[in-house]
Parts: sequence; C-alpha cells; structure tokens
Amino acid sequence: MLALFCAVLAWSGYRPHDTFTWFLEVMPALLGLAIVAGLWNRFRFTDFIYWWITIHCIVLMVGGKYTYAEMPLFNWLRDEFGLARNYYDRLGHFMQGFVPALISREVLLRLGVIARPRWLNPIIVAIVLAFSAFYEFVEWWVALATGESATAFLGTQGDPWDTQWDMFMCTTGACLALLLLSRLHDRAMQRSLKR
Repeated sequence: MLALFCAVLAWSGYRPHDTFTWFLEVMPALLGLAIVAGLWNRFRFTDFIYWWITIHCIVLMVGGKYTYAEMPLFNWLRDEFGLARNYYDRLGHFMQGFVPALISREVLLRLGVIARPRWLNPIIVAIVLAFSAFYEFVEWWVALATGESATAFLGTQGDPWDTQWDMFMCTTGACLALLLLSRLHDRAMQRSLKR
C-alpha cells in the first residue's frame, strides 16, 4: 500500500496542472500518512481501513494532479452526457465522508468509546460532517489568504451552492459507508484481533 501511495504521489507531482493547487490538494494525503505512521506502534488499523485510506489518498492525488475541476475522465463524462460541471470534486467530497466514517467507526469501536451501539452511526455521521465543515473553513481561509491563486483549490465551478453540495456529498458518503460496509468492517476487525 505504501509503495502504491508513493508511486501515485510521484506521478501526481510530476508536472501537475498547477503546482500550488497540487500542494493544497495533496497535503491532506501527506498529513494522513504522517498520522498513520505516528500511530503505527500505538494503534494499528485493520488492512481494510488502510486500503480505504490508500484509495482516498489516490483520489486526493489525482485531484491534485489535474485540479478537481479539470480531471480528464470527468471532463469527458461532462461533455459526453451534457453535464453542467466536472463532478470529480463531488467524488472527492463523497470520499471525504466515506473513508473518515470507516476510520471513525474503527476508532470508536476498538477503543470502546460508545456505550450504546444505536448511537454509533449518528455520532460517526456527526464527526464526519463536522470534519467536512472544518475543511470548508480551511478552503475559505486559504482563499482569503492567497486570493486568486486559490480558485482552482476551491473548485466551485461557478456553483453558489458548492459548499453545501460538498457537505451533502460528504454526509452521503458517510451514510453509504456505514450502510454498505459495516458488516465487512466488523469481520475485518475480528480477523485482526485473532492475529
């Protein structure tokens, strides 16, 4: 997984569409790698989670390579189907909910933080939505600090509701991850405890 991460990072960083935007888009993946490395001896996630983290980082690095508004495959989809925008940004925000929901779930379950199981999913969705709102603040602060050079980072593509769509996609990603993958995730955690 680490080799795949490094290979995609190197590819992404080679002649990106915009170097400043690349740095901003790839920074969360690099921070994630640092956090995973820092926790390695104290809290190891399941391989299931590490694969999802890797997939999410690849989405971030591809977005950094092209910018979220100019990802070629999604430009083709936009043109082929007459869509109003390049939807790679929406995929990125969907993943911003999908993967952190699984990470939050594993942390909360393994540390025994939630005493009542029925509260688990609502708390996870709240955590993920709070993270999404914080990320929207970060995008805003970067735009204020850097001005025009943050336009590609924001990726609004002229949509006045882009921030709300971003948080909606994040919430949708979190809910679908919990709905579709909770049982598989439980089995992955059980297998990892047997090791």
